[in-house]
Amino acid sequence: MALTNSQYDAIMREYEDRQSTNRHLLEKRRAYIFEHVKGYRELSDSIASLSVAQGKKLLSGDENAMEDLKASISRLVSEKELLLTKAGYPFDYLEAVYTCPDCKDTGYIDGRKCHCFKQAVIHLLYEQSGISDMLEKENFSVLSYNYHQGEDLERFQKTVSECKKFIETFDSGYHNLFFYGTVGTGKSFLSGCIARELIESGHSVIYFSAAGLFEILSKNIFDYKNKDGTVGSYENLNDCDLLIIDDLGTEYTKNIAPSVLFSLLNERHLNKRSTIISTNLSLEDVRNRYSDRVFSRITSHYNICKFTGPDIRMLQKRLQNRK
Repeated sequence: MALTNSQYDAIMREYEDRQSTNRHLLEKRRAYIFEHVKGYRELSDSIASLSVAQGKKLLSGDENAMEDLKASISRLVSEKELLLTKAGYPFDYLEAVYTCPDCKDTGYIDGRKCHCFKQAVIHLLYEQSGISDMLEKENFSVLSYNYHQGEDLERFQKTVSECKKFIETFDSGYHNLFFYGTVGTGKSFLSGCIARELIESGHSVIYFSAAGLFEILSKNIFDYKNKDGTVGSYENLNDCDLLIIDDLGTEYTKNIAPSVLFSLLNERHLNKRSTIISTNLSLEDVRNRYSDRVFSRITSHYNICKFTGPDIRMLQKRLQNRK
């Protein structure tokens, strides 16, 4: 995924904060050592004075000045390290402090992004997804088939395979998913599983409940006073690699026409940006509620997965109560 300018700037500000924090830490350490370790400040001053004196000799033509300087500084550095260790500190206590020694808190090594930069991207994507806490609990590592039986189980297994294929082919093809079915059958769970896998591979994922989504859409259209505050969120709806709309049908739609939803879905389709929609509505209810255009967009360009079976959340609560 290519980071937006604002995302890149946010990460680079983190590196600036690291550099500033570590610089202050080093300054604080140095001030403490100068005050409490006898002789250390004098040795540091000696190195500075020696460097100036030997520099003058080098400029005046003394060919041995550089070698003499190296030898003298090496001796003084060893004495400084000895003072530190005798005082109970590591010999490198006053060397530059880095959160990531590999890139020295720049984010780059030889012009290439450091591993810590890549991790910072993933951390940012988790934060911006809106579901970082949920994804700690809902992911493929806790997937279970124990709550489904018979035809429900076969349908669920097929859907899980569809989800894994969606992830595997995410970068090589354009796909959308539409999850519908009864309450508590795993629609939101599988959406979360996909979200986590894609975020971990560096893709931007934005999650919205239908209520939250329609609130953003409403403000962007009608609330001119607060419109500036919603521009970034609205742009993310169109630009993120994956948009998840959860619980379609639970939103308050009095002020939002189905054409607004169609516009969003159509924009993402034209830009080949993937979308996952989950709902407890039947397909017929979706058509009646959101217009033929929305229904046609979904049935034409989404892989439709039906969920059936018991309410897993209720089963889990019952099992929990029995313990």
